Amino acid sequence: MVPCGAVLWRRLLRKRWVLGVVFGLSLVYFITSTFKQEERMVRDRNLLQVQEHEQPIMWKVKFSSGNSSQLSNQCRNSVQGKLLITDELGYICERKDLLVNGCCNVNMPSTKLYSCDSCLPNGCCSVYEYCVSCCLQPSKQHLLERFLNRAAIAFQNLFMAVEDHFELCLAKCRTSSQSVQHENTYRDPIAKYCYGEYPPELLPV
Repeated sequence: MVPCGAVLWRRLLRKRWVLGVVFGLSLVYFITSTFKQEERMVRDRNLLQVQEHEQPIMWKVKFSSGNSSQLSNQCRNSVQGKLLITDELGYICERKDLLVNGCCNVNMPSTKLYSCDSCLPNGCCSVYEYCVSCCLQPSKQHLLERFLNRAAIAFQNLFMAVEDHFELCLAKCRTSSQSVQHENTYRDPIAKYCYGEYPPELLPV
C-alpha cells in the first residue's frame, strides 16, 4: 500500500502552478549565482590591474658591492657544479680550487673574475657557472633592473625572494619556463642559461 504522503506529493507535483514555482525559484537561484560570479571576476580583474599599474612590485634586490661575506671572510657560492664553482664575488674556479671559506682561490691561474666564457651577446650561456659570473659584473646592474621592472606577475614569487645581486643571478641563470618550448624542449639546447632580459632565441627544430 502506497503511503498517503507520497500520494499527496505526486498530486501536488502534477499541478502546473507548483511546477511553475519550482522552476521560478531555480531560475532566480541560477541568475543570482551567475551575477555573483561575474562580480567576483570583475573585482579580481580590477585588483590585478591596480597591482600592475598603480602599485609596482617592491623588489628587495641590493646591488651594493660591499657584501656581508667580505666582512666575515666567507663566501656563498653556486654549490651545484661538479667541475666549476662561482662565488658571490664573481670569481669562477674549478671545484678543486675552492677554499674552505666557500671562496674561489684567486691565486690559481684558472680562476677568473666576471668571466663570460660560453656566453652569447644576448646574455645566454652554455655553462651555468659562467652565466652567474658574467651576470655579477657591476655593468649588468642596469640590465637586471630593467628586467625586474618588466618582470611579469608570474615571476613575482620567484624574484621577490632574492635579496641581493648574487641571489638574483643564481635565480636568473637557472633554466625556467622561459628556456623551453612546448614544455619539453629547450629553445636553445646549448645556450640555455640566461641572465639577460629575454629568453633564449628560438632555434629551428
